[in-house]
Amino acid sequence: MKIDRRGLLALLGTGAATPVAAAAPKPFEGEVKFLHGLASGDPLADRVILWTRVTPQAAKGEGATAPVAVRWEVATDPDFKTLVAQGRTLTDAGRDWTVKIDATGLKPGTDYHYRFRALKAGKPVGEGITGATRTLPQSGVKDVVLAVTSCSLYPNGYFNAYDAIAKLPRVDAVLHLGDYIYEYGGGPKDYGMSSPVAAQRQPDPPHEIVSLSDYRRRHALYKTDPMLQAAHARAPWIVVWDDHETANDSWVGGAENHDPGPLGVNGGEGDWAARKAAALKAYYEWMPIREPSSGTLPEAAWRRFQFGDVATLLMVETRLTARTEQLTYERDLPKTADGKPDIAAFVAKWKDPSRRMMGEGQEQWLAREVDASVKAGTAWQVLGNQVVMARVAPPNLKATMGDEKFDAMLAALPEYARGRVAGGVAMSAFDIPSNLDAWDGYPVDRQRVYDIFKASQATPIVLAGDSHMFWANELWDDAGSTRVAAEFGATSVTSPGYGDIMPGAPIGEAFVQRNKEVKYAHPSAKGFVLLTLEKGKAVGELIAVSTILSTDYTTEVLKRYVVTPADGGGVKALSEA
Repeated sequence: MKIDRRGLLALLGTGAATPVAAAAPKPFEGEVKFLHGLASGDPLADRVILWTRVTPQAAKGEGATAPVAVRWEVATDPDFKTLVAQGRTLTDAGRDWTVKIDATGLKPGTDYHYRFRALKAGKPVGEGITGATRTLPQSGVKDVVLAVTSCSLYPNGYFNAYDAIAKLPRVDAVLHLGDYIYEYGGGPKDYGMSSPVAAQRQPDPPHEIVSLSDYRRRHALYKTDPMLQAAHARAPWIVVWDDHETANDSWVGGAENHDPGPLGVNGGEGDWAARKAAALKAYYEWMPIREPSSGTLPEAAWRRFQFGDVATLLMVETRLTARTEQLTYERDLPKTADGKPDIAAFVAKWKDPSRRMMGEGQEQWLAREVDASVKAGTAWQVLGNQVVMARVAPPNLKATMGDEKFDAMLAALPEYARGRVAGGVAMSAFDIPSNLDAWDGYPVDRQRVYDIFKASQATPIVLAGDSHMFWANELWDDAGSTRVAAEFGATSVTSPGYGDIMPGAPIGEAFVQRNKEVKYAHPSAKGFVLLTLEKGKAVGELIAVSTILSTDYTTEVLKRYVVTPADGGGVKALSEA
């Protein structure tokens, strides 16, 4: 099925829940439960998105078809005695019983409490469900505190990192940089199903998700998790998808984990545009993200958040709007006549200027916003971005460990990993990336971003997810003459990293030894980054949870780095605090 722009918008059917009107059908009058928590997101100075999902309890054997009426309220106190915004809305099966409100008319830099209650005969029933949120400040800002997270694979472990975020003494917003859900099934060989706790955390549906119903069910499963619910109820979230919200290693025309063959025939998964549209419709229904403006494709999720004169947060989209298909060494690294890797031929393809992560429209938007932020005197320009931006060549583990220890480790690895690790050591002799799915796979496009930073004399901090590792990096331009930005990479909430496959191997040390830009890397810790921004200083704390195999956990700050601005733009060297 070929879907044009208008057809795609129609299929997505995005939009807020329908306001109650005189002509609305008679609402459902049975019992209603809030089984999936609530959330707020996309805060601005005068508004914030409020989200929940209702579950109508229809009679046995019946499905609820009538819309459900819901009351929402925003107050300055937890007892809801001082209401500042309120309203009623309807939701129905057409948006999977989710509710999304853009609550307006709020004051800047203010903490609020909000709640949802079901309506019967026009009257609220019960206490409903409550959460806390905050609008963005406009002036008088001393500092900004952001929790940065990514990559939560449900069957692989408990969401202790989300629980730790919920218990923070202060967090102004939570940034989720993608892989909020995963598309994989629950078979014995599926991703994460070898975890000791997978039996208690089975994916729903149990197969790989492809249809709208599948994506909705997977989002619903995640939002039944009490730790994730607590983090959502704690503070507003600012989110962007990466690849697994659609399918692994997605790009503008497909994905590594998508078979475009006829749906249901020999493993075929049908038309990519249809699958992507289903995934995005479910995402907008189930996430606290503002709906796309009229005439805008839902893939165009880049947007700005202004925290007074301390920080401009720019959320970018690097998966579905313009990304060229990823190169792979298996497919794109040719051999010379004597059977050796033809590095020169690969480099020519790798550095092709036509290979893009962002399209021209988003790139122009980024340039305007960075320039405006600097001219307004904002201290930091923060990039909320899905994948690691630093240059990261393959590490030489053999050189770091020594021959004997490396050979013993290699022999103990599963067969599928043995070849990849040995191949990585061989590839470390060349100046090529370890991860072609990151910005490293698109070096010309990355330099365009650096040129934007340099032209405006910005003071940027790049935030990244995706890699399932902690990173503290210094980003240098192609000439190696300017340190254009600092980068903090958030490890996963639960998804496995290199260190889980090779426990005890000095992988982080090997990355640092091999790469000028990498100052710290941790390959197995699970947790989040806590970023505190002030004028003249930013502090990134890499906070790990002790385990994901039990809900009894502790937290530890593995590393704490300070970023300071450089004269004329860019940043000084990272310093450990």
